[in-house]
Amino acid sequence: MTMRRALLLVVAGVASVGLLTACGGGDDDASSKPSLTISAEPLNPDGGSMPTSVTAQQVLARLSGKVSAAKPGTVVTAENDKNKLMGRPHQYTSKVTFTDSRIAASDTEGLDKDDSLRGGAVEVFGSAEDAKARSEYIQSVTKSMPMLAEYHYLDGPVLVRVSHYLTPQQAGEYEAALHG
Repeated sequence: MTMRRALLLVVAGVASVGLLTACGGGDDDASSKPSLTISAEPLNPDGGSMPTSVTAQQVLARLSGKVSAAKPGTVVTAENDKNKLMGRPHQYTSKVTFTDSRIAASDTEGLDKDDSLRGGAVEVFGSAEDAKARSEYIQSVTKSMPMLAEYHYLDGPVLVRVSHYLTPQQAGEYEAALHG
């Protein structure tokens, strides 16, 4: 096992333990972070935030319609959710991972096929507050671990997480697609 792969596994393990413990908030202002919004056919016809009835798969379909490099990954269920958060109080009600073909295979060597570092993940919550709390928690946990940092885009109950392997401009395409 290469040193880089070993380090990634250790850091990912530490982060997984941290992500399992709680969904708290950090001191960072989520509005100062990149924010992703997607739309092809508006799921929010009134122009407001995403409705709470939207699913992660619907959001990803819209995103991949605007960002051609995005391809669906794994639909997360309560049975295969590594974080054991699906459907728990104040946690996501649907989640799907995606890949982005602009990320080099060498950057993600050794990662699970559904790891969000391969592209990202769409998580949908029961409320905008829960989505924001999840985003703030992840950002607070990864703040001191640049290898796990990611772009976050919020739209109502939707959190789109995008891999740090993409450039800010590439990640911004997801934001434009989410809010477009």
